[in-house]
Amino acid sequence: MKLLVISSAPFIKKDNDYFAYGPYAKELVIWAKYADEIAFTCPIWKQDNGLLISKISFPLTKIYEVKDFNVKTVKNTLQALLYSFFNCYLIFKSMLWADHIHLRCPGNIGLMGCMLQIFFPHKTKTAKYAGNWDLKAKQPISYRVQKWILRNTFLTKNMQVLVYGEWENSTKRIKPFFTASYYASEIHPVPDRWDRRPWHVVFVGTLGANKRPMYVVQLVAKIRQQGIPITLALYGHGAEQARITQFIQEQHLSEWIVLHGNQPREVIQQALCEAHFVCLPSQSEGWPKAVAEGMFWGAIPWATSVSCVPQMLDEGRRGLLLTLDMDRDCARIQQLCNDSNALRQQAQQAMEWSRQYTLDAFELAIRKLMQP
Repeated sequence: MKLLVISSAPFIKKDNDYFAYGPYAKELVIWAKYADEIAFTCPIWKQDNGLLISKISFPLTKIYEVKDFNVKTVKNTLQALLYSFFNCYLIFKSMLWADHIHLRCPGNIGLMGCMLQIFFPHKTKTAKYAGNWDLKAKQPISYRVQKWILRNTFLTKNMQVLVYGEWENSTKRIKPFFTASYYASEIHPVPDRWDRRPWHVVFVGTLGANKRPMYVVQLVAKIRQQGIPITLALYGHGAEQARITQFIQEQHLSEWIVLHGNQPREVIQQALCEAHFVCLPSQSEGWPKAVAEGMFWGAIPWATSVSCVPQMLDEGRRGLLLTLDMDRDCARIQQLCNDSNALRQQAQQAMEWSRQYTLDAFELAIRKLMQP
């Protein structure tokens, strides 16, 4: 089988080797197992641009290099128009080569792939929609168009669409899916931390506006003002880093709130094993890996009610759904911290749920998609 992956996610070329964002590269290894040949239609970067990358460890048959673009300026808009024609040509050409077409959505390249796959009704296809599938969510029009095409049984044939969470009014082609970080063989007991103080919170992710890291910092600072012993460790880089650093300095919080930057997988895992809570007040998400990984190692999540997060947290029974009302969230956290036994039970429920979703289960699900 000739498998084609169409994605906005870039490859990074260094010498004669290709790299990709670490979790993406790890997932691609599994897809590649079930193909005789594998090709990619994607951008190629010369620099990693701050991404945590891993080497592509399997042979690549072909790479159809499409152009990155945005529409933030008039010049960029004109350039994007030209690039779009070029990209559509390459995507169509790559689809002619493939036996199985795998789209990664949402994104500019995913949008083009959604439209062009219409011309290949007899080829088997899958699409992984890695964003918020909630049809009621406010999203850019390009995202809504992609979801509409993928759901449309007249335009889209022979397609299985993998989405995060279970949603009403879904057709048989829309399949609830998940992502995973660990194999079952990596599961081990975690230390009981619930009688230990201070309370320890971890944030893992890009320090950008979408993840709202400043809200986490301000929330922990406010909780400390209420006399509750609590610390925060942030892992990641991003545009909000300078602002957060300034706030920590101005409020004299450097003893309690620490920025660690990007760290290896092993460091993050150890931090989650020792944390009481993992916090991710995102504006938008698909399947938030930071939340799932925290739950996997027994850290109770605090997260916003976006995408499938309420389903992951069982509507608040496996964690705290943040309201983004600082006073209200602070009061609820104070109340939770008064009962260590209840927190211990909640952490156990979170861990048991998350540990269903291993890389072993993920690989089995992909095998069923590729070899039904």
